[in-house]
Amino acid sequence: MSTINRTTVSDLRGAARLAVDATLGITTLVEKMHHTIQLVHPPLGASRAESTRGLTGFIYRSIRGTTRVIGKGLDSGLIPVAARCCPKARQPRRATHRVSAINGVYGDHLERTANPLAIEMCILHGGDFVDPERPGDVVQDASGKVLLAIHGLCLNEQHWVREGHHRIAAAAEATGHTLLQLRYNSGRSIDANGRNLAVMLEALLERWPVPVTQLAIVGHSMGGLVARSAIHHGATAGHSWRARLRKLFSLGSPHHGAPLERGGNRLDYVMELSPYVAPFTSLGKARSAGITDLRYGSITDVEHEFVPLPGDVECYALAATLGKRRGLVADRLVGDGLVPLDSALGRHPDAGRTLAIPKSRQWIGYEMGHLELLGRPEVYSQLEHWLR
Repeated sequence: MSTINRTTVSDLRGAARLAVDATLGITTLVEKMHHTIQLVHPPLGASRAESTRGLTGFIYRSIRGTTRVIGKGLDSGLIPVAARCCPKARQPRRATHRVSAINGVYGDHLERTANPLAIEMCILHGGDFVDPERPGDVVQDASGKVLLAIHGLCLNEQHWVREGHHRIAAAAEATGHTLLQLRYNSGRSIDANGRNLAVMLEALLERWPVPVTQLAIVGHSMGGLVARSAIHHGATAGHSWRARLRKLFSLGSPHHGAPLERGGNRLDYVMELSPYVAPFTSLGKARSAGITDLRYGSITDVEHEFVPLPGDVECYALAATLGKRRGLVADRLVGDGLVPLDSALGRHPDAGRTLAIPKSRQWIGYEMGHLELLGRPEVYSQLEHWLR
């Protein structure tokens, strides 16, 4: 039994639960389509489809019931195996690229259903888990200057290493910072992750082995929004770590949203116009709260609330464009492939919603994609210059 990897067992439990949930969802979708056809519904208009009745309804209920029984049987069979494999000491499970991607798409559902695949927020140093209550147990070379790196949607801390180079670690070392990395469930709402991070930083920096003179945060993509959310909630709660925050760097963060998510929302609306297509919107709407927050770059639980950048923190924006030079199409439509240039730089057509990032603290990389911001040497050359 000791040869069985505890993470593998946990992944199997989580995958089995997710498969059961998916089967139940697809069964409901097919049943609604079936009922729509039975009603001879007109091609346009609100759907009147509900659960089917009679023998047909019995068959669909039987499928759902059997699926639940099989799912519970699998889970019950794996629980004792996982219990024998898992140590008593609290340690975060490893975050593979596959698990991180699943969390990005369905993370809020995983958390809500207590699925073992759900990633728990934690802080890492050199790949080791840092207990916010006892950071000195792991951080032996602590500096008074701390740099926290926050990954983006569907990613994890391992994505900071690109083509064998750990440039964020090199930049931290060159500027005398102790590097910490955040791992989190990117499918949760940005507001929820920001609140958790604010509380975690309060405990961590209060117990840091040496007095913290300055904290800097680097957030890639969604990570920059999570950082802004944590700053907002930390200030609201009167946390002491806020006074130590000196610099905030966002790498391709969609401060004013990403068009891909806005396009997905519009597609849902169009599909709902026909009762024959409307059931399929349940698949699109299953995307996580984290993804839907990217529609407009929401960092609080109040829809469309504008939160300005903190006036007591030096804020920097590093953005990218696939174009060779600035241009209307390259800036607004293409951007870095996922985030328009204006959104990454905090610009907005409404001057009242524009983030006040001075041009001297803006940097643009040309012929560069969204994920390339994580590993291109020129990005970290600029970052290191600003960190100094």
